[in-house]
Parts: sequence; C-alpha cells; structure tokens
Amino acid sequence: MYQVIKMYGDFEPWWFVDGWEKDIVSQETFDDLQDAERYFRKECDRFSEKYAKTKQKEDHLVAFWDEEDRYWCEECDEELQRYHSLLLLEVEEPHLKKELIHSGESCLRICRMKQDKLA
Repeated sequence: MYQVIKMYGDFEPWWFVDGWEKDIVSQETFDDLQDAERYFRKECDRFSEKYAKTKQKEDHLVAFWDEEDRYWCEECDEELQRYHSLLLLEVEEPHLKKELIHSGESCLRICRMKQDKLA
C-alpha cells in the first residue's frame, strides 16, 4: 500500500522533525505503486504551476513555496518560510512501518516511521 501525503508547514518534508504529522493536510492511499506515482506527479505539476520555488530530495519528497508566505515565530525570534510539500510513502501493513519510495531499481530508502505517528 502507498500513500501520497500533502503537508503545509515551516520545514521541508525530508527533515521529519518531531511533530511533522501535525502538518499533514491530506493523504491519499493507493494499492498500486504506479497509481500512487501518477497521482504524485500530477500533484507536483499542479503545485509547480502555483508556486515559483521548488526543491526536491530523493525522488518522492518535494517542497514548493512562495517567498511571501512567511510568519513570525515568537519562539525562534525570526521569520519562517512556509512550505507546501508532497511525499510518497510505502505502508507495509505486517510491520506497520513507512518507507520512502526511491524509484529506479525498486529500492527503498531507509527512513522508517511507525504507522501510529501518521494520523
């Protein structure tokens, strides 16, 4: 099973900082990798049309942003950028773990989180 997750928050998706799950705005689940990748690419294209800035890590972690979308963080005492992000994750039900998909030779990146952290 595969998930495409959309996030909106003040860090890029590849950091997976504590509490990153609170920034999830939607997630779509797919049984087939090709369907998940097709949806992921479609959403990347859509975000690319809307936001001028983009950065990608691995094949399935992408952040999009507008330089004007910032807010003042009292705790940090600085202005922080907000990002719209897309992630493609694989869910392996027997072990309830998630892994980043790395396309190419069907290898999986070692980046595992417990299912219960993805609310």
